[in-house]
Amino acid sequence: ERPKVVFNEKTKKFVMWFHLELRGQGYKSARAALALSDNPLGPFRYIKSYRPNAGLWPLNLPQNQQITKDKTALPEKWWTPEWRSAVTDGYFVSRDFVEGQMSRDMTIFVDDDNKAYHIYSSEENLTLQIAELSADYQSHTGKYIRVAPGGHNEAPAVFKKDGKYFMITSGCTGWAPNAARLMIADNIMGEWKVYPNPCIGKNSEITFGGQSTFVLPVNGKKDSYIFMADIWTPETPKYGRHIWLPITFENNLPVIKWKDKWDLGVF
Repeated sequence: ERPKVVFNEKTKKFVMWFHLELRGQGYKSARAALALSDNPLGPFRYIKSYRPNAGLWPLNLPQNQQITKDKTALPEKWWTPEWRSAVTDGYFVSRDFVEGQMSRDMTIFVDDDNKAYHIYSSEENLTLQIAELSADYQSHTGKYIRVAPGGHNEAPAVFKKDGKYFMITSGCTGWAPNAARLMIADNIMGEWKVYPNPCIGKNSEITFGGQSTFVLPVNGKKDSYIFMADIWTPETPKYGRHIWLPITFENNLPVIKWKDKWDLGVF
């Protein structure tokens, strides 16, 4: 799910990361998977899959919370104040410390310095994590942070403008669309602050019927970005469509408005 392909200037390889669930195991594997190609059109060769950052603590998890926890220590009833507190304090990070962190909905972001980052929904889809990738983009360096612990975010899409990092995400409501979310940071490794839904107008409360998947910088047009979203149709998956809309800026914040028709001239 959510495959993302980036080009590595040093190795001249096209690097694909994606969310992998193992056959016959339902939705519990939550692994990051890697494939490589010499060509953007493939064929891509499967390399490996694993849970990232095994045996490593997030950079922004306080030291007094860096304690491996009993897997039965979480309050049995979810969404209670006690449960929320346990999640925020890193219960799931601690639970998965040895095996590695869960990695589901994801994206890859390459910064101006060619460093790449893997951004993924983790901790039972309750917390986003941002992890630095190696110079060849084929492994994790072990440096990672937690973003919005307990915020229940998925479908991250990241871009950069004027030195600031913008991340559009979605809530977790199964196949049903919901309101997009916006977070902004001065540094890719945090701190990320939450802002209002960047979508405006009719059906903005359901992201125009879609869910964020990527933000594409327009080649050759400075500060021009395309918001990309998936329209999920679980009854007939192969007919799922996509939404592409231009991102504009008002008061230094990204804005996404519905357009029945548009071209790159809007930039």
